[in-house]
Amino acid sequence: MDHFDTDMLSGKLKLQQALDLLLSAYTNLTQNEQPLWLFPSVMLWGEPGLGKSQGVRQMALRLEEQTGKQVVITDVRLILFNPVDLRGIPTANADKTLAVWLKPKIFDMDASLGVINILFLDELSAAPPSVQAAAYQITLDRCIGEHELPDNCIVIAAGNRITDRSVAYRMPKALANRLCHFDIAVDFSTWKDWAYCHGVDSRILGFLTYKPDLLMCFDVAAKGNAFATPRSWEMASNILRYSCTDEKLALPLIAGCVGEGAAIEFGNWCEVYASLPSLEDIFAGKQAEIPRGVDTKYALISSLAAYAAEHLDDEVGLEHSLEYAVRLPPDFTAALLLDYRRLGDAMQRFLMKSPSFLSWTATRGALIDV
Repeated sequence: MDHFDTDMLSGKLKLQQALDLLLSAYTNLTQNEQPLWLFPSVMLWGEPGLGKSQGVRQMALRLEEQTGKQVVITDVRLILFNPVDLRGIPTANADKTLAVWLKPKIFDMDASLGVINILFLDELSAAPPSVQAAAYQITLDRCIGEHELPDNCIVIAAGNRITDRSVAYRMPKALANRLCHFDIAVDFSTWKDWAYCHGVDSRILGFLTYKPDLLMCFDVAAKGNAFATPRSWEMASNILRYSCTDEKLALPLIAGCVGEGAAIEFGNWCEVYASLPSLEDIFAGKQAEIPRGVDTKYALISSLAAYAAEHLDDEVGLEHSLEYAVRLPPDFTAALLLDYRRLGDAMQRFLMKSPSFLSWTATRGALIDV
């Protein structure tokens, strides 16, 4: 008899695991023509900068693909709201005998069959208790006062925990009992999948592949305002890609995003890039040396994968890169091939016809679980 995975019940879930479960539930409801309110409202708990809101947006795109419906997200930052903002502004009716409430924009949703709405209540735990109380009806009754959510609306909330010592109020038990809770863990592998698809700077990818523990350095006792999170590393990547490509000049800016300690380690790491062989030469099929240092090899494979992500239509160059890669120690070749496989369906199709890939995996495929 098969048993369910108790590890998924005993601790935190990776963000992608939680979103995959939700995607399956929402897709099943939609395909079976059942109202989305049959699934309870959701609460995603996690440390600041974990990427919860970004993950919800990615899930929305996948839900569009699987259901063929347009998915519209209404993003509400509850920390900016007052209770009256959720209820609406009171005004007099036509004969001035009763008060009526003007409908807030968040309830102005398309209820047609071709649409799925997602009401995303971000920073719910940071909202003052009075605003959390106003969220009671939204999460359970899917309404507040006379304003109702349509049947095609999903309600997802997100926030930080009290133990994170970010801005957070303890959630009342009455509200907590209205939600399906997911405690989200930091997961470097999931973040790396996202990073390759979104053009994160190869220097940051290489550094965090070498030191994945620095992806998230949130310490409630630490001094200073800047600390490393998936969100702040993305900010650092944007600085390197668009504002200041010289990492030495950019280091103070990067420290302002990820903190001084992580920035110093990143700056030291960047020095190994000076000794990397030319990626252009490797993709051109020219003879290139294999670096000796472990840190340099990590830098090389992350740089190759990032370069490949921008040259997926150059199959000749990709094959040259694989001819070079199979000369690396097997563990590093496997790491590069795993990163190549993160680059999407086009790369997967290329690998399935690549002589270098097929030859290497014929003898060492167990290293990448082919």
